[in-house]
Amino acid sequence: MTESPRVTVGVEALDVYAGSAWISAADLADGRNLDPARVTNLMLEGRSVALPFEDPVTHAVNAAKGLIDDLDPEVRARIELVLVATESGVDYSKSISSYVHRYLGLGPECRLLEVKQACYAATGALQLAAGYLASGASPDARVLLIATDVGLADERAEYAELATGSGAVALLLSEHPRVLELDLGAFGLHSFETMDTARPGPEIELADADLSLVAYLECTVRSFADYCRRVADVSFDGTFDYLAFHTPFAGMVRAAHRRAMREFTGLDPAAVAADFTQRVEPSLHYPAQVGNLFSGSLYLALSSLVDRLPVAADGARVGLFSYGSGCSSEFLSGTVGEDARRAVSARGIGARLAARRRLTFAEYRDLLPLGQACLVPRQHLKVETHGEWRPNTPHTEVAPMLALQGIENYHRRYEWI
Repeated sequence: MTESPRVTVGVEALDVYAGSAWISAADLADGRNLDPARVTNLMLEGRSVALPFEDPVTHAVNAAKGLIDDLDPEVRARIELVLVATESGVDYSKSISSYVHRYLGLGPECRLLEVKQACYAATGALQLAAGYLASGASPDARVLLIATDVGLADERAEYAELATGSGAVALLLSEHPRVLELDLGAFGLHSFETMDTARPGPEIELADADLSLVAYLECTVRSFADYCRRVADVSFDGTFDYLAFHTPFAGMVRAAHRRAMREFTGLDPAAVAADFTQRVEPSLHYPAQVGNLFSGSLYLALSSLVDRLPVAADGARVGLFSYGSGCSSEFLSGTVGEDARRAVSARGIGARLAARRRLTFAEYRDLLPLGQACLVPRQHLKVETHGEWRPNTPHTEVAPMLALQGIENYHRRYEWI
């Protein structure tokens, strides 16, 4: 009897756009008169900040643009599903994916959808897309999945303001998982209703930091316990070579790792700390510079991890924890592709983060209400894309970026600058 070929599905390519500007955690904390000791515990260097002409659409397109442009035309033509995960929808009916489809110049034979479940949405969409690809319903198809958001937190959020980022992560999913091959069928789930964070309106972001931390920690251990019920011979400290978590800030990840190690292993505190350094810290470098990218946060952590793997790390198994307020969570896993580090490093994510404009606190304070206003429905709006906030790097050194030009009769207009 002939065996069926093994189905492989996962991340073929990955890229990140974290905006053109950032503010350091130290400068923001000083401007808000926050306790430096508590800021240190967050393990943050800074957060990305949206400029006046940046919104969830521009973030999404700019994250995917280089990745899409590098595809062979015949591969690009096989993108037949575009999924956008966001908490920052710009319309209650029209999906951001329709704008993404237009400005990336994708073909018309394509499904366009937007999904929402706080910071978990991208993982839920990834699993649904993986099932579609693995089904064989459309052999060798591609799925473009983008997680994009603009943070609304201001001084009312206190310390959470430091950890709220802005930007997008783009994933190309296919049967050719160059970056990460998913362990199909290996997952654990845990969900329940809670009001730890919410966005009841386009200018309002509510957060109960203590409740969110409790829910996050509970979901970490309960989703992994469910993973163990579904997958045989699994151990938290022995099965996975590396771990990547949804990372609002690194201090929260450290607490979740400590909780899981205490619940599922008998290791002493020194061994737990060493394990965190070895298996988790490589995933925290980019999140520490960007802040929470909402449903893109886990995949920003994954990009950081892959970019820092040893050259011979192909085949390493990675455990991934995804959490979204409200709440829904999942523990899943996959193996790193043999060309993963080269594929991710070629995107130049670290160099682009380093090239962002550093804002003073006064500049940040002036920009904040403009960024918050980008989600408010408007019939007409003119946005200046050539003023003081336009990136001043010579055009020959950077790829064009999509910018919000304005709104005409509620229809958003964009231009390449």
